[in-house]
Amino acid sequence: MNPENSETYINHPTWGLLYRICMVDDNQELFTTLYAQRLFFLVTNDTKGLKFKPIGRTEARMLLENRLRSLRRAGHPREYDSLHSIFQRTFQ
Repeated sequence: MNPENSETYINHPTWGLLYRICMVDDNQELFTTLYAQRLFFLVTNDTKGLKFKPIGRTEARMLLENRLRSLRRAGHPREYDSLHSIFQRTFQ
């Protein structure tokens, strides 16, 4: 998928434009609605295409916190700082 610091948008069939928050796992990324940032989706990309799984704010926050911990442990300060900024804007 995309590097942690690139901006990515995709179009959801119902909710319109979604903004990529971060990679969660291989072939999985966390997205939110572009303007309100109140609806979150775990997007999986596989051979059949994109799959959108709506998730709650608490689960999205947990996934983002796990990604931050992973970046910190792996020694990626630039990506960590960028994602931490997104975390603060989104959840605080």
